[in-house]
Amino acid sequence: MCRVCQDWPEALRCARSAVWLDPAARRAVHALKYRGLPRIAEDLAPAVARVSLPDAGPTVLVPVPLAARRLRARGYNQSECLARHLARRWERPVRQLLVRTRDTATQTALTPAARLANVAGAFSVGNAECGVRNGTLPEHSEFRNPNSTFVLVDDVFTTGATLAAAARALQDAGARSIMAVTFGRAVIPDFT
Repeated sequence: MCRVCQDWPEALRCARSAVWLDPAARRAVHALKYRGLPRIAEDLAPAVARVSLPDAGPTVLVPVPLAARRLRARGYNQSECLARHLARRWERPVRQLLVRTRDTATQTALTPAARLANVAGAFSVGNAECGVRNGTLPEHSEFRNPNSTFVLVDDVFTTGATLAAAARALQDAGARSIMAVTFGRAVIPDFT
């Protein structure tokens, strides 16, 4: 097990990225996140759509949520934009299952350990598929079908801290199989 995934929740099976975050990919992500260009997500989606999804069973795309303050300032969630364009290509539904329970500092200048601490407990399941429980499910599951594969969608994977925290919230609510997809994969700087 590598140092990146050693602290992941058990249900988070894998994380895949479409491209390495080279200067061109970084410019595209920055245009999406910081320049008010949500339409860029449509251009990024074909690359992400090449990532393999599980073949069997129901699959739900779950965008990583922004904090309310950041969402108001930006006007949109870049992860949700990407998820919606992926949903069309993969023919899978998008569900807003997660909410940010608190604002977190921007992660751009944080070490891997500080990133983990920054997002620890920052997510919870706020919708759980309309909050409807099926009486035939195990009592500990908040999902109608906990056997679905929940695919977290985000723009960039750096240390995996955000994806792990989001996956932990899904797992704690009863999700059994989680994967993650991102457009870019950053090279982790050596913080030693």
